Amino acid sequence: MPQLEITQIDHVSVLITDVERSRRFYRDLLGLSEIAKPRTFDFIALWFDLGNQQLHLLRKEQPDPRSPRHFALRVKDVVTARGFFREKGVPFDETTLIPGADRFFIFDPDGNRIEIIQWIDPYDPAKVGAAKLD
Repeated sequence: MPQLEITQIDHVSVLITDVERSRRFYRDLLGLSEIAKPRTFDFIALWFDLGNQQLHLLRKEQPDPRSPRHFALRVKDVVTARGFFREKGVPFDETTLIPGADRFFIFDPDGNRIEIIQWIDPYDPAKVGAAKLD
């Protein structure tokens, strides 16, 4: 019997309401590389390349309600990232610590929550006393 073998997350999709405003945020502010979406789409979407993953922005009339749901962008230097967002006037929220990581959250113009994270040490549940599943 064939076995399912998931290798990674391929992409994340979030809802946006204003294409140009979102393009300015994701492409111009965050510096993500926009890529062409499939010509077969009969709806408005923006796609961004994130190395071996993608971010898809789907235009809808209403944004998702604010919630703890989020996606995370890994950075090389979270201290520099905080300074960058502070300088650009983008508010950010500090949150629960994760041992071996430094992180904070921002929101895009439609209220989508984005985690900005730097892993100082690779996550090891045994090292942080979390070796047991809930």
